[in-house]
Parts: sequence; C-alpha cells; structure tokens
Amino acid sequence: MCAREAGRRGLRVAVLERAERAGKKILISGGGRCNFTNLHCGPENFLSENADFCRSALARYTPADFLALVAKHNIPYHEKRPYPEAARGQLFCDRSATDILGMLLEECAEAGVQIFLSTHVREVGHQGGFVVRATQAGQEVEFVAGILVVATGGLSIPKMGATAFGYTVAQQFGHSIVPCRPGLVPLVFGRGDARGYCELAGVSAVVTASCNGASFREKMLITHRGLSGPAILQISSYWNGKGDTAVTIDLAPGQEWTAPLRNGAGRRDAAAARTALRKVLPQRLADRWIERYKPEDWTNRSLDLLEQGVHRWEIRPAGTEGYEKAEVTAGGVNTAELSSKTMESKKMRGLFFIGEVVDVTGWLGGFNFQWAWASGVAAGKAIEKR
Repeated sequence: MCAREAGRRGLRVAVLERAERAGKKILISGGGRCNFTNLHCGPENFLSENADFCRSALARYTPADFLALVAKHNIPYHEKRPYPEAARGQLFCDRSATDILGMLLEECAEAGVQIFLSTHVREVGHQGGFVVRATQAGQEVEFVAGILVVATGGLSIPKMGATAFGYTVAQQFGHSIVPCRPGLVPLVFGRGDARGYCELAGVSAVVTASCNGASFREKMLITHRGLSGPAILQISSYWNGKGDTAVTIDLAPGQEWTAPLRNGAGRRDAAAARTALRKVLPQRLADRWIERYKPEDWTNRSLDLLEQGVHRWEIRPAGTEGYEKAEVTAGGVNTAELSSKTMESKKMRGLFFIGEVVDVTGWLGGFNFQWAWASGVAAGKAIEKR
C-alpha cells in the first residue's frame, strides 16, 4: 500500500522482499480467505502505549476506502459472523486471499513499483542517503535512496520468515522498542488446570473472557495444552505474561443455570446439577465441572457458590504458545518517536516505520490489516522525492 501510494505520485519505488513470494502472510490469513478489514474499525480496537497514535492514520484511510479498491478489482467478499450473536463487521474474500494479494500486486505494477523477491537485507547505512546492502541469489547488491520505509512486520510465525530485523534498524537510528510479546495467541494452562481440562481438547463454548479491564464475548476452545479460540486470542493481548495475573472466564454469560435446582420441586444433587449445567455448556465440560466442584451440601449458599464459579473461572496461565502460534506481535517501535500523521521518524529524516513493526496492535477480526493499509497510505502520501 505504501509503495503503491508513492509510486502513483511519480516516485521511483523498490520493494525489497525477503521471501521468494510477496504477501505470504496475506495468503495464510483468515483461513486462506483473508479477513482484510473490519467495518467497525476505530482507535478503540488497538493496543499501544499511546492509545491515540493510530487515530490520525485510521481516520484518513478507512475501511470504506479499502472497499472502494476491492470494488475496483471486482473482488467478491462477505461479512462473516462465527456465531449468531458475534460482533459484526469482519469481511472475508468469497474465493481466496490470492484476490487481495493479486489486487495489491496489480496496483503496484500500475504505479511502476519494482518488487525484488528473495532479497536478504544484511545491513542499512546512511551516507547522505540510505544505503541498503543485500544479497540476491548469492550476489551482493546495493540500493541507495533518500527515503527508507521499514515494513518488516513483527516476530510472529517465524516459519514464514519473521525476524527482529525491523527493530534492529530502528535501534540503529536511535529508536527505542516497547518490549515485544506474542499477541492474539493461545494460552497454556498452569499445572492444576492442565490436569483437569486438557483431556477435554476439542470442546468449545461461547464465553466472556476478561483481563486487565478488557472483556470479549467470543468462542473459546479447549486444546491439549490450554485454551484457544477467538475469546482467548483476544484477551491474550491484555494478559501481561505473569503467572500471578488471572484471566477470568464466564462460561455461561447471561445464564442462571442453577435456577432449576432452586425453583423446582426436584432433587438437589450432582445428577440434577449435571443436567442443569448441560443445558448451557457442552456435556463433557459440564460433567467435568460438577465432578471438580461438587459442593459438600446443596444449600442455597452452596448453589450460589456453584453458580458464581461457572461465571468466574479464574485461570493463571503458565504462558502462551509463543510467536509460532501468535497472529501478531504486541509492542514494537515506540510511537512517541514517530509522527502519527506520516509515520516518519522524529530522529532520522526520511526514515519511516509502518504496520506491525510499530507499537500498534489490533484486535482479532481484520483490524491489523486495516492498520497495515492505513499506516502504509499515511507514509506513502507523505514521502517526498529526496
């Protein structure tokens, strides 16, 4: 997006791509269908040490702007909701992510952008202008330009080629890095929870997950090692990585599942409790819950505690599944040292940082792509011939 925008303004643009194919992360996104934006994208959908930093770029390049580009290329798409009550606004390609990648490559070609694949940048220098030394097919090559845009992404999914190179370049030119951590990532159970729930791998439920003031009502999935699913991926970005910080999960949001035991003339025992809980939770999870938390008696107070337990399941994760399974990297180049309007460095004229390498992390659901498009356009429009 940045290269396209600069190229359309008559600038000579080279994209140095480390991989043998452009846009590999685009191709695997959204299960191969590319969740390319979200209709309801706003600053409140992002994490950063400076919550207002993303506001300017997002306001000047909106989901409607990207949809106009999609329409220009006649790409069919749809709005997806993973369950009836889920949040609206997630847009996916009808066919595949290759449509979005093809669109971007075509736009770059029309703008005269040159894309150099399998180009491994070794070092970046500055001698009156930026000097980028790289290797291509074993040969040493050098690029010289007055402008350098760093769009290297984060540390997530290293098997796709993710590296820390962008942070290294930032530090080389005096920038500080907000500590990085995996974001939108599955959580790993601590020892006690692992013994109780890992054998339920594959069980899912719609829950509300909360941590550090944030809450998400989405699907949760129990895995062989912990918890995943959209609710957990979302809340993982708010978990600070410390084992003494709890993630609280409401397993049955809005459901008073013990009501039949309180109000009916039937029995108050484990069998009745299992029957009642199975109405709001998957059977295997309901049975395991009653097995683990069966009260000593069946008084109203005990039923209160049993009810509350389902709505306030506290887990203290042992960790996350790491960058290998993380969809994004939280943290990055400190936004206090960048212009929020242009993405240009305040420390080195002509140096820009865009996308995931910056300390701006979106929620799950198309927000990170919209930040990529918006920050890229912001930089592309600001670049001047130097």
